[in-house]
Amino acid sequence: MKKKRYDSRKLVPVAVIKAAAAGDPLAVQMVLNHYQGYIIWLSTRTMYDETGKAHYVVDEMLKSRLENKLIHKILEFQVR
Repeated sequence: MKKKRYDSRKLVPVAVIKAAAAGDPLAVQMVLNHYQGYIIWLSTRTMYDETGKAHYVVDEMLKSRLENKLIHKILEFQVR
């Protein structure tokens, strides 16, 4: 038997997607919150100190750019 690929509790509800695409700021924030962990993971960088020890830090500029790009794509998304 095939396993479900997505758990419905982890998906953004269609009503929220429609509201976000229509420009509702609360819905856009809900979508951003949904993807926040992934955005942070993408914008995490490894920095090395003078002893060579690795430190993981979030590149705030990259994080901001990713959030802005997601907002832009949400607002131009067309729901059929």
